[in-house]
Amino acid sequence: MNHILVVDDEAEIRNSLEEILREEGYGVACAATAAEAAVLLEDAPYDVVLLDIWLPDRDGLDMLAEIRRQPIESRPEVVIISGHGTIESAVKATKLGAYDFLEKPLSLERTLIVLKNAVEARRLRSENEEFKRQFSVGSVLTGESVPVKALRQQIRLMAPTNGRVLIYGESGTGKELIARAIHAESLRRDRVFVELNCAAIPEAHIEAELFGYRHGAQPGGPAEQRGTLERADSGTLFLDEVGDMSLKTQAKVLSALDEQLFTPVGGTQPLRVDVRLIASTNKNLEEEIAKGNFREDLFYRLNVVPFFVPPLRERKQDIPPLVREFLAEFGRQYGRPRMEVSEEALAALAGYHWPGNVRELKNLVERVLILNPRVLRIERKHLPPLTHKTGSRSTEDFSTLQQARDAYEREYIQKKIEEARNNVSHAAELLGLERSHLYRKMKALGIAVRE
Repeated sequence: MNHILVVDDEAEIRNSLEEILREEGYGVACAATAAEAAVLLEDAPYDVVLLDIWLPDRDGLDMLAEIRRQPIESRPEVVIISGHGTIESAVKATKLGAYDFLEKPLSLERTLIVLKNAVEARRLRSENEEFKRQFSVGSVLTGESVPVKALRQQIRLMAPTNGRVLIYGESGTGKELIARAIHAESLRRDRVFVELNCAAIPEAHIEAELFGYRHGAQPGGPAEQRGTLERADSGTLFLDEVGDMSLKTQAKVLSALDEQLFTPVGGTQPLRVDVRLIASTNKNLEEEIAKGNFREDLFYRLNVVPFFVPPLRERKQDIPPLVREFLAEFGRQYGRPRMEVSEEALAALAGYHWPGNVRELKNLVERVLILNPRVLRIERKHLPPLTHKTGSRSTEDFSTLQQARDAYEREYIQKKIEEARNNVSHAAELLGLERSHLYRKMKALGIAVRE
């Protein structure tokens, strides 16, 4: 459902437009003043604002300019309406960014045509911004390991269908990236991709986030809010960590999947949508079913096409290209020249267990880049201590006693510096060293710190 805000000081016009637009299937809110409209715009998103140029408390063109300063992804289209229309005011409104200009008395036919076109323009602009954001993340899987090649092949095969997908994988393996890649290769690629992280939303709010709510169903919240299902209409909805959803919510999701029909919280009219669903989980859902934590019928609805994303420790040959990709990404972000990475550093990274998977590797690369602002080549000495151990430290990591001593000393000093919150003087006190002595140690061990 598309939402329209009517801002006009004439009650007759407001009431007429509200009645007509609701009959046309729009959600409508009305305001008599600029102040009332500002409150409504702050509380809920709108697709189009029908804005009178003459308001009792403010000039409509000033309000248009303020609306145009909103973030582009949430900004409504504005159609100016006026009973004192002139070419000058129409030109000024257009220059300020108004979508169109309507003169009173309003022509019903022209008003509906302009609104329809404005809604479509708003949809295309929002989707364009969403696509830009998606492709900044990247929809191409990095790596040439057998599991990654198999995933690419599976995506090419299954993405063009409407089959529901369930992505299995540990936290940090890139399940969201797989979901975005599926969407980018699907028949819905020109439509929106909407994500809902089921693990990040409190139990009391997840139904409202998923289905939306109407008429003040959320105390203290806006009067109306569209849920992720409604926003994903004709596109793809990604339910991340679906195994964390409560049984009560699972039952409602099951019903919505079967009928592609749902009723917002506090609403009375059901809404029909056309959504392709992709879900992910870091849990074994069959074990969760046995424990009574997950519905078996919902599992079979979701598990039409299963995808399995292997942990990073099982595809370590992908570490070098991932490291180079992250170095390039953060180099652009921080305005750094192109950075290289030594084979010794890559070997050290490959020797680590990576419990946090690709996410942990990406965070580590950013940390190394930040802590070594003048380095153009990442060596083993620049890596933090955790990369010198494989779950538990092995003597095979070191070829000499000095290497082992340096590794333990580096790890211990780094830990004390972190305890001191990067205050080297305080860290020196904790270590029982002179500040100058600690600096010499840090330089010798390749430890960089910003105080």
